[in-house]
Amino acid sequence: MNRQSTTVAPPRDELEESRRRQLIEVTIDSLAKVGYVGSTLAQIASRAAVSPGLVAHYFRDKDGLLAASFRTLARRVGQRVRARFALAHTPRGRIQAVIDANLAPEEFDQRTGTAWLAFWGQVLHAEGLKRVQKVYQVRTLSNLRYALKQLVPAHEARSLAAMIAAMIDGVWLRAALSSWQEADSESARALLTAFVDGRLKEYAPVVIDPASTPRALGPATTITTITSINPATGAVLAEIAVDGAAEVDAAVARAQDAQRRWAAMTGAARARVLRQAADILRACNRELAELETRDTGKPIQETRAVDVASGADCLEYFAGLAASLSGEHLDLGPQAFGYTRREPLGVVAGIGAWNYPLQIACWKAAPALACGNAMLFKPAELTPLTAIRLGEILAQAGLPQGVFQVVQGYADTGRLLTRHPQIRKVSLTGEVGTGRAVMADAAASLKHVTLELGGKSPLIVFDDASIDNAVGGALLANFYSAGEVCSNGTRVFVQRGIRSAFLECLKTRAAAMRVGDPMDPDTQVGSLICESHMEKVLGYIARGRAEGAHVLLGGYRVTTGDLANGFFVAPTVFDDCHDDMAIAREEIFGPVMTVLEFNDEEEVIARANNTEFGLAAGVFTNDLTRAHRVIARLQAGTCWINHYNVTPVELPFGGVKLSGLGRENGRAAIEHYSQLKSVYVAMADVDAPY
Repeated sequence: MNRQSTTVAPPRDELEESRRRQLIEVTIDSLAKVGYVGSTLAQIASRAAVSPGLVAHYFRDKDGLLAASFRTLARRVGQRVRARFALAHTPRGRIQAVIDANLAPEEFDQRTGTAWLAFWGQVLHAEGLKRVQKVYQVRTLSNLRYALKQLVPAHEARSLAAMIAAMIDGVWLRAALSSWQEADSESARALLTAFVDGRLKEYAPVVIDPASTPRALGPATTITTITSINPATGAVLAEIAVDGAAEVDAAVARAQDAQRRWAAMTGAARARVLRQAADILRACNRELAELETRDTGKPIQETRAVDVASGADCLEYFAGLAASLSGEHLDLGPQAFGYTRREPLGVVAGIGAWNYPLQIACWKAAPALACGNAMLFKPAELTPLTAIRLGEILAQAGLPQGVFQVVQGYADTGRLLTRHPQIRKVSLTGEVGTGRAVMADAAASLKHVTLELGGKSPLIVFDDASIDNAVGGALLANFYSAGEVCSNGTRVFVQRGIRSAFLECLKTRAAAMRVGDPMDPDTQVGSLICESHMEKVLGYIARGRAEGAHVLLGGYRVTTGDLANGFFVAPTVFDDCHDDMAIAREEIFGPVMTVLEFNDEEEVIARANNTEFGLAAGVFTNDLTRAHRVIARLQAGTCWINHYNVTPVELPFGGVKLSGLGRENGRAAIEHYSQLKSVYVAMADVDAPY
């Protein structure tokens, strides 16, 4: 059994590679801000706070550095293509993988896009860049031709591949030159998808066997299976079929029929089913925790203590509310009275996230079922397994067939739910961009929407706080579940007077945390969810260094022993941070903490609120008057005083601003899964003036 402690220094080659990545990220930032001509070797060295000689040591000259940066951007596209190829089981799916990777949202990011433009503008004048471009283009054409040769006559494959590649570059360039106003990732991919489908239809009668055509998910994809992978080892856990339009329609029809029967039961009868399900969850805690750990890479000590138990607590809590759902009686005088009825919405949809798959499924299902709804739940494609077991447990507890169904798939399957006219509510846990898309889809049929989105939450430590407690809160707020928690307090504001003592205690305790095999009960920090997410986190660490933040601890990938097969990042603490740094503004969703210094209460409140997010916040102080005063002024939906990331089911959970709409848990959730009907009852004759 391998165990890794963060007290072990990273190998020299890891540090060298990390330094190269840092300089490349600085170069990309420089290209995005001052362009190709302005990005001199000296200017890049200054931005990275190193000597020009060190940059030359790694890359020889400016052309070498820029070529390495160009290769990095091209390599990222190639990695996305390969990741999609792993899930594409048809030639058409491989074509789509090339389109989706090259026109992914990441390529429409202002920083990445501007850097690409700088390269394209110089590629004809720099031999090194020309070589990188040629490799990039040859790879794209080769991937397209290989797939097309299986779908169209061989002599057509070459020209059609060139046309698709040209359209990919053209639609992206049009978007870039219009400052991303005339096209976005989704519309660009839809355009290319429609073009490819149109051209392939011309050959369909000759080369496509209808019996072998995969289930349709709409025009944007032909992926038919999900491959669930253990992110700690790379081992394949399961292959799961993707649900398309036909499957979703059938599930909705089953849910409509089942919901009418479920809603007709008394609240007490529904409560008995939910309580029984909670009991079964607790009895299966060990089995479910191990499954959750293998699917997510989270330490077994977490999943055994929290993930399953919190799901059971949620089912039990809403079972207690199911029998007490009621309206009110209103006295309208001697002529009439009125009353209200609390009724279910009907068929609702839940779309989960990959960081807490089982807990989130319970958080959405429990209030929905307690109110008499039926639910279609789509887990994240990266973690599809425990939702299946939850469905089996609910059925074992006596839930009628069709009331809770699991729908598997990618974004296309999610859109089938958000756009379905018979689904009356969508509850999403995800990131802001997905939340916007869900809300837009829901608007067409005026669905109810609950959105629990991202955050960049502040944790404020005043100089009268217990340093041990504050450090404990900061560790929970940043490194629990390897930092993959939406409410994490990743901006740790520490008052100047205790900054040194806080950092000393923090470094000691964080350095003692164990990174290792998630199935080892002693492991405290497991793996990140997948390779692409790990690369994103490492990219932010490199940007933090480039922007001048000091790495107090960590800052590298852990590859000791068998951990090299997984996606592990050492807990990382940045000091000397400023509010305008990317690591202090953007959600990283990994084990990365930024420590910022402040002087007084007014200053820290203003800085804490200076973000587009508003999910959570924490305050550590022994002055309870100040604690309540500060909490009242913080723009966040979920707050803690002298603790962090504790989410009892009795308290509503959710955010403000771009962090979401609506609330989960607590009695507030009932409001989001039911609707009121007003009834006027006349007690006298109708006095009509007609």
